[in-house]
Amino acid sequence: MKIVFATNNAHKLREVSQILGQSFELVTPRECGVAEDIPEEQPTLEGNALQKARYLYERTGLDCFADDTGLEVDALGGAPGVRSARYATDGHDPEANMELLLKNMDGVADRSARFRTVIALILSGKEYLFEGEVCGRISESRSGSEGFGYDPVFVPAGYDSSFAEMSAEEKNAISHRGRAVAKLAAFLQSL
Repeated sequence: MKIVFATNNAHKLREVSQILGQSFELVTPRECGVAEDIPEEQPTLEGNALQKARYLYERTGLDCFADDTGLEVDALGGAPGVRSARYATDGHDPEANMELLLKNMDGVADRSARFRTVIALILSGKEYLFEGEVCGRISESRSGSEGFGYDPVFVPAGYDSSFAEMSAEEKNAISHRGRAVAKLAAFLQSL
């Protein structure tokens, strides 16, 4: 099955392709002629995922899905949350985002956090939402070189390693995105 995935992020595309498996061929917005940045202007992860999916569907008429992910840190009142990709700057700078997060967490005892992913699917004009979550904690420093985003500073509950220290298979088996994509895949395969 061919389906448009609202991302041009190569890391995210590879991760989702691995989780979905060979039954699905992911097509990027650029491959469908949508080269502009897809807007993310909503105050919630659900709102952003739906906005991106609707934007693509309106321009292509093709079945598509979009996700939005946020890192929610308890000691920071849920921040960075919906602004996770733009926490430090408007330029989607993962290094600056991690640096600011670690600075804001300096000396904070409660390091509990969760990653949440919401996927919005538009299939034959109907909208569906799927959510995945993983709880864990923010480490005191970066470790690991795999993954992307906040992976070097997020340690999932029950583990001593950050997401960035895990193989793609290990991370995908327990991650927020992995859980949301598994729900999406199960739904698509049930049709």
